[in-house]
Parts: sequence; structure tokens; C-alpha cells
Amino acid sequence: MMSDFGVVTEAGAVRFDRLLPGPVERVWSFLTDSDKRGRWLAFGAMQGRVGTSFRLEFHNTKLGPGDTDIPAKYRDNCQDGVATSGVIQAWEPGRLLSFTWAEETGAPSLVTIELTPVSDKVRLVLTHRRLDGHDMMISVAGGWHTHLDILAADLSGTPAPGFWTRHTALEADYDRMLAG
Repeated sequence: MMSDFGVVTEAGAVRFDRLLPGPVERVWSFLTDSDKRGRWLAFGAMQGRVGTSFRLEFHNTKLGPGDTDIPAKYRDNCQDGVATSGVIQAWEPGRLLSFTWAEETGAPSLVTIELTPVSDKVRLVLTHRRLDGHDMMISVAGGWHTHLDILAADLSGTPAPGFWTRHTALEADYDRMLAG
């Protein structure tokens, strides 16, 4: 049975496996089209060519209804939204998207998203690698889990959970799961 929880696949890497409503072209558009991606993750145009840079603009308080109470540890950085930049590493429409994350930090991590059609659904496997330390692992795991919950809700036409409420609970779960 597939769990929505991410799993550690190696030191500094977490992987998520989700089965989403298809078809694959629709899911791909939610990964690559700025307006659609902005509904579940972040806005920002991607040129669709390996080696091109892009910027993601996050506004997590706008992703779920009435969820504007940012936890204290994120308040200073996320009050007015937050941005990160990356570089496209792989772009195979309908199949594979990979990009660096947080290029501005000097030691970017790597996100890889693979799509596979499964009947009328799409299997999405997201792996985030090169994460540094426990605090980053739980923040990133809670963040991707929450964002993927919002994506699944949007694709299903059901109400999305509020980002910060869901993320806070999941971050505590991942802290316990990834301890030791």
C-alpha cells in the first residue's frame, strides 16, 4: 500500500510517491505552467530547456482557505512570500522534470519529478536530494508533503488543506519519523 509520507532513500534525500488523477499531460501542465503550479506550489516561468534558470515565488498563505497564521520559525522569511531559484537539469515532457533548488545558497539541492501513466491516473515520484541536516529534512519533507496534498486536491476538484496548518502538523510527524 502506498503511503503519502515521504521516505528517506539515502542520506539527505526524501522521496514521495503519489497516484494522481490523470491524464499525464494534465499533471505535467501543473508542474510546468506557472499559473497552474502557483495554485499548489509556486509561481514562476520555466523555459523548458536544460540549463535555463528560473525563479519560484511562494505565497503559502494563499494556498488554502483562511490559513494565514505563519508559524513563528517561518514568519520572518515567509511573511510576504519567499522566492528561490533553480536551473533545469532534465526536461522530458510528460515524463521527467529535474531542477536544482536554492541556487542562491551556493550548495543547491536537487529535485527530480518522474511521471508514469497508470490507467487513467498518473504516478508521480518526487525525490529531493542533497538536503543538509535534520532541520532541513523535516522542513522539506513537511513542505513537499503539504504541497503534494494541495496538488492532489486541485487535480481531484476537492478543497485543499490550508498550507501552514497542514505543514506544522506534518513537520512534527517528520521530526518524530526521522529522529535517530
